[in-house]
Amino acid sequence: MSTSAHQQMIFVNLPVNDLDASKKFFTDLGYSINPQFSDDNAASVVISDTIVAMLLTKPFYSTFTKKEIADSATTSEVLIALSAQSREKVDELVDRALALGGSPSGETQDHGFMYGRSFDDLDGHTWEIVWMDPSAVQS
Repeated sequence: MSTSAHQQMIFVNLPVNDLDASKKFFTDLGYSINPQFSDDNAASVVISDTIVAMLLTKPFYSTFTKKEIADSATTSEVLIALSAQSREKVDELVDRALALGGSPSGETQDHGFMYGRSFDDLDGHTWEIVWMDPSAVQS
């Protein structure tokens, strides 16, 4: 681990079919949109102080890569895992995502010290929400 004062951030760039629907999905999940980095082609979804999901229209996304855009409805291109504060928060977020039009993805994982569930967002990107008992993590 770095001892630098700089805290790294992660920007996850995801191609989406309907930017407005995706923005609504993520704001209804409780996340905010940073308007400074959002426009008709992209939305900056603030997950935390160090995690941002950039939702990009497919034409705009394609300007950043020469590769074909994966069909996330049928192909797994990435698994995005986010931590949760408790088992209850895992269930709360995943249940809300499913109620907002997301789909279940995979089975619930319950290992006692670690609990997780996952969902696919409106575009088929898989989000895993995981809680781990802090006492099980060795320092």
